[in-house]
Amino acid sequence: MEGERATGCGVQVVCRRMVRPLTTLPTAKGKEDVEVIHLTPWDLRLLGTGYIQKGVLLPRPPAGGGGDVLVSALECSFARALHLFYPLAGRLATDDLGDGTVAVLLRCTGEGAELVHAVAPSVAAADVVCSLYTQPVVRELFPLARARSAEAAVEPLPVLAAQVTELADAVFLAVALNHAVADGSTLWNFVNAWSEIHRLGVGVRSDELSTPPPVLRRWFLESCAVPVPMPLGKRLERLARQPQLRLGDDVRECFFTFSAASVQRLTARANAEVSGTATATVSSLEAVLAHLWRAVCRARRLPPERGTFYTVVIGCQGRVDGVPRGYVGNAMVFGKAEATAREIEEKGLGWTARLLGRVVAAASADEAGMREMLERWVRDPGLTRMGDLSSAGALALGLATGVSPWSEDVFGNDFGWGKPVAVRSGPGNKADGKAAVFQGPEEGGSMSLEVCLAPDVLAGLLNDGQFMGAVMEPPSRPSL
Repeated sequence: MEGERATGCGVQVVCRRMVRPLTTLPTAKGKEDVEVIHLTPWDLRLLGTGYIQKGVLLPRPPAGGGGDVLVSALECSFARALHLFYPLAGRLATDDLGDGTVAVLLRCTGEGAELVHAVAPSVAAADVVCSLYTQPVVRELFPLARARSAEAAVEPLPVLAAQVTELADAVFLAVALNHAVADGSTLWNFVNAWSEIHRLGVGVRSDELSTPPPVLRRWFLESCAVPVPMPLGKRLERLARQPQLRLGDDVRECFFTFSAASVQRLTARANAEVSGTATATVSSLEAVLAHLWRAVCRARRLPPERGTFYTVVIGCQGRVDGVPRGYVGNAMVFGKAEATAREIEEKGLGWTARLLGRVVAAASADEAGMREMLERWVRDPGLTRMGDLSSAGALALGLATGVSPWSEDVFGNDFGWGKPVAVRSGPGNKADGKAAVFQGPEEGGSMSLEVCLAPDVLAGLLNDGQFMGAVMEPPSRPSL
């Protein structure tokens, strides 16, 4: 089994700076004068999750463009991007409603987002990308790596942070965003705007950017009280201090990339298997996720009659009135495909892919069901835990994937000295069965999966010739 690469002395932080939006918000005379954004039920249910953490591996800037020069320039463009996304420079707070409940809200104080400068001279780009297993040093490349979203409501934590780490031969740029404030689409929209501003120059006007402007108005059900009362009390502080799962003994992580040709072959095979029996075409995403699901069932050695499931998290941006593309906040529905291990194996790739496709289509179109779910949540609030999406009690029976990042522009984030060569996630929100999907580095439809599984199951997946036959070998050296 492939082991972990040596990573030397790791990552050292050089400095931390709090960056305010370039155009300072009006100075508040009192607490009541600060703009307040009330969090929606979609947002509040994610207080128990960790910060969203995504990062890109970039080439090293030209000679003389690193160190303080690099970070000072990035600070300027970071401040310009924060001007567009100014709520992300605010702070979470609580308001005692006097009836045993509290409201959790976002105060647009303009206090700033954190920018961390770090160096890792003994770490090379190869330590990030040249292994199927995610190496321990990758976890050190992310800010707020262990923070829970609820922590920012009881501690003076920023809701957004970025870390720029200079490696021996590359730069890793990572962003962490409080998941109760916004989702992964918002994170990538922010990075898209930041990279474009930096590439074009800080003098560029916001209306000259190709990145769509953020939509800052939150969407609530007509029947929903605003602010939303949460029966948390002291539970919020306990929740904030509850440790997250650490990758290692219980869960390990691999990063699999499928070339455009491999994705096309899987998709063609899936469609051929359901030809004449399906009214809709199997998509490339459905085919790849079905390929993963079938392989994980084999690696887990599930008995034929044991039930298994795949939870798909689907963004509602552009699908619900009042939640347009560019919406800053959380907006999602959950689709759950269920079958027995025998069905997954014997009925084939096409049948499994169509099962996933039907579930995604039904969940995406069911606005009435989405509204009913939110109304139930307001009556009986609960907090989402990542492990619940891919587990059934103590049984690791399922998988969970958010499909929105698949449509995000990851490899277009050119800060002016070259496009990203790889993407990775931080250590937060990891659980057995979690699988993140990204655009692949190869144009034309390549795809990557970041998969977390129990160590023995992940080893079985790596030894599954049928699964690995579709996966690209990791590069012997990165293309910087």
